[in-house]
Amino acid sequence: MSISFFRNLGKTAKPAPQATQLREHEVAGRTLPLRIVENKRARRLTLRIDTGGQGLRITIPPGLRSGEIDRFLTRHQGWLEEKIAKLPDQPKLRPGIKLPLRGLPHTIIHEPGKRGTVTIGKDEHGPVIIVYGELAHLPRRVADFLKREARKEIGPLVEKHTKTIGRKAKAIRFKDTSSRWGSCTSEGTLSFSWRIMMAPRPVIDYLVAHEVAHLREMNHGPKFWELCGQLCPDTERCKAWLKRNGSALQAISFE
Repeated sequence: MSISFFRNLGKTAKPAPQATQLREHEVAGRTLPLRIVENKRARRLTLRIDTGGQGLRITIPPGLRSGEIDRFLTRHQGWLEEKIAKLPDQPKLRPGIKLPLRGLPHTIIHEPGKRGTVTIGKDEHGPVIIVYGELAHLPRRVADFLKREARKEIGPLVEKHTKTIGRKAKAIRFKDTSSRWGSCTSEGTLSFSWRIMMAPRPVIDYLVAHEVAHLREMNHGPKFWELCGQLCPDTERCKAWLKRNGSALQAISFE
């Protein structure tokens, strides 16, 4: 989510440093990291909230006074408060909480006295994710588990959709990105956020279909969406689900 404001390029403006500035900003009871990035091609100030509300970013044109940045933030504080207040708190992984896996809530169970990493099972209350080893390693081990699940799930989906369109992916990569769920380079490398494994299976399929469609259409024009719909007939519903729920998945802390 973002907002922008065209500035008055006055001759008396005092240039800001030619580097990214790092600050903190108080909004909706949270202290968020704020990056101020100067871009020589920017003609306006652009304010963006990172996915999950984990930080803020302002892109500024060259030669902007720091006071103008402060006034811009003050003018749009209400907008920030409204948007950040709607975002979920950043939950930290711990025993007893529920974490979705392919859209189905699983209770996290900690078994410190056993060897191993992570397994899936069921108890009298429903599906569980059992994490072995020291408690301090629990978030990392769950994250590693989701990465492994992503490789198992997404690889075959990429193969299915690329076969349909007659194109091949150069490589498949998995990242923990904060601004997008997937990407496709002009060379044909597909990247996916492993957090997508918390979404329902149809949404995972939609994301893969979306990025594979970029192997033919490197845009978001009508031909792209037509192809995406052919690969995933449930595109509109899955896209809407990810828009509604994506921030909550991005907000979960695995640190």
